Amino acid sequence: MMALGEVRVARRVLLAGGLAATAVTVSGMPAVAGSRRMAPSIASTADWDARAASGSIQVLDSKPTKIVVHHTATPNAEDTSQAHAFELCRQIQNYHMDSNGWIDTGQNFTNSRGGYLMEGRHQSLAALRGGSQHVRGAHAGEQNSVALGIENEGTYTEAAVPSALWSSLVELCSYMVAQYGIAAGEIYGHRDFMATACPGAVLYGRLPELRAQVGARTGSPVVQPVTWPLVVPGASGDVVSALQLLLRARGFGVPVDGVFGAGTVRAAEAVVRRRGAAEGSCLAARVVEPGLFGGQAWLEVTPELVRGAEGDAVRAAQVLLRARGVSMSVDGVFGDSMVSVVREFRGSRGLVASGVVDEVVWRWLLS
Repeated sequence: MMALGEVRVARRVLLAGGLAATAVTVSGMPAVAGSRRMAPSIASTADWDARAASGSIQVLDSKPTKIVVHHTATPNAEDTSQAHAFELCRQIQNYHMDSNGWIDTGQNFTNSRGGYLMEGRHQSLAALRGGSQHVRGAHAGEQNSVALGIENEGTYTEAAVPSALWSSLVELCSYMVAQYGIAAGEIYGHRDFMATACPGAVLYGRLPELRAQVGARTGSPVVQPVTWPLVVPGASGDVVSALQLLLRARGFGVPVDGVFGAGTVRAAEAVVRRRGAAEGSCLAARVVEPGLFGGQAWLEVTPELVRGAEGDAVRAAQVLLRARGVSMSVDGVFGDSMVSVVREFRGSRGLVASGVVDEVVWRWLLS
């Protein structure tokens, strides 16, 4: 393993432009000269003395199309040294392999509160430098085959994000976007796909800023995504009422009182388990997050609605449209008047002005 001081090199991601220069990375290998941006300093699995993987690492001959941001849900440590960062990586790997039974660390990369970037799952760094392959991790369920995972040390439900961690996260995401041609708007939080609070409300709330900064650094246009909401125990309002109607449409006998109480939570948890969206709360942590509903679990309860549809799912869409100021009855009938309303709603969002409530419309209505 390299001496700790030898691994810490210039951290600023530099514009490569047209200069015929070759940078040397922390592992002694030349950085990719043909990429628009040069690689930030990233310690390899060898640098932090990782265990060997217990099985074959799956390297896909395809590029990832998105980035998923996590927090480790571990203490917000005051030790910001590289030695601490390396120890964190070893702890995460041990937990993932020994407790979860995985072959290796789940995420592709780890970012410490001191701003140190490290390879997570073996071969992720080589794949990133190459820019044409993707190491399939275990960090975001159905997204693992198409998404890079970054674990950020700490818990950001209330605490502010350290400036060093933020800077290195921007650097790493910018390099990923440049290497793979990922759109800067395709940076998500773990909660956008799974029923989890990860990466915490504070860090999640800064994702629009992260996308914008990465877009500015890389020249990538930024379209902020419309994502599924996270519903937590005790929540109330129109989104909860709509969820209750959608659950009733799926056969669950829940009240429609707009409160995410015990009965609704139990039904929602059943849907989450059915979808497989409950695996791993924050995958670097031991945190249990009961009662949350979000991410792709919404796909289990939001059917496509067209003219002639009837029932509680239609009522759910009507409740959400009324919450957005549309004057209409909540009668559970998708008639001509609702077709007109939906066409207008879609057109106002830049969507094809059809009379269909599909996945995209549901996300707009619920967001």
